[in-house]
Amino acid sequence: GERRRPRPPLPPSLPPPVMASWAAWRRALAAPLRWGSSTALLQLPAGAWAGPASASMATLNQMHRLGRPKPPPPKPGPTEGRPQLKGVVLKTLIRKPKKPNSANRKCVRVRLSTGKEAIAFVPGEGHNLQEHSIIMVEGGRTQDLPGVKLKVVRGKYDCAHVVKKKK
Repeated sequence: GERRRPRPPLPPSLPPPVMASWAAWRRALAAPLRWGSSTALLQLPAGAWAGPASASMATLNQMHRLGRPKPPPPKPGPTEGRPQLKGVVLKTLIRKPKKPNSANRKCVRVRLSTGKEAIAFVPGEGHNLQEHSIIMVEGGRTQDLPGVKLKVVRGKYDCAHVVKKKK
């Protein structure tokens, strides 16, 4: 039979080229194959293949040595981990709730003692809050108001209790 010529050996390990974009892939696949004269190495354009992912899975040995990975610590809420915060009312607002609900919600823009500004919901019917009122806010989002994650504490500082209805 006919003897085949052996292929020339591959060069010592080269670093894998980095994938640039989908366009680079398409150009690489559409171009005719260009073989080197002395080596049988496929010449891809610069930045055509990414190789294995850099953040690979942990091996069983690593998992055994390092143990279970710790979950990330919980992020502090709008009150930065404190139960309540004092604040000054900057403006009273009326917000419209999300889709199925329709009642107007009374809210206030507050400058907190931490220096941040936030919007807080005023629970109950009616309130006596105005600009420069001192209030206390606590965490607790209002489900139908997007972005409102604080509630005003009624009956503390300048915010009066909810008035009972007359019979």
